[in-house]
Amino acid sequence: MNSPAPDPRIEASFAQQSMMRSLQARLIEAGGGRCVIRAPILPAFCQQQGFGHGGITFALGDTAAGYAALSLLPAEREVLTAELKINYLAPATGDEFEAIGEVVRAGRRLMVVRAEVFALAGESRRSIALLLGTWCPVEPA
Repeated sequence: MNSPAPDPRIEASFAQQSMMRSLQARLIEAGGGRCVIRAPILPAFCQQQGFGHGGITFALGDTAAGYAALSLLPAEREVLTAELKINYLAPATGDEFEAIGEVVRAGRRLMVVRAEVFALAGESRRSIALLLGTWCPVEPA
């Protein structure tokens, strides 16, 4: 089944993220409180044992969760991460990361969002991290 096309406002915002460009990340889906991002596990962003670096896992999970939150807000609003916790479950090995963010609760002042990051290798898909955090709706800078 095909994913719905990303919200154009979120596509435009994602395109401005230089870090995501550096990671060759792609926005797969964004809207309705959900966001999916994929990025290759690049040798330039691996740690000393050859696994995808945990910082990349965190960045992708944070970004997917943030855009999941943003997808529920009106166009004149933005979000900022207030706090975020991560549990690493397994090393990032394979071809690609996949980060899926989903809103748990959308309040007026705070939004609770979770993200799960997977390592993809061919047809294999393994959960490597779970994130849970809080986002604050804000006025654009």
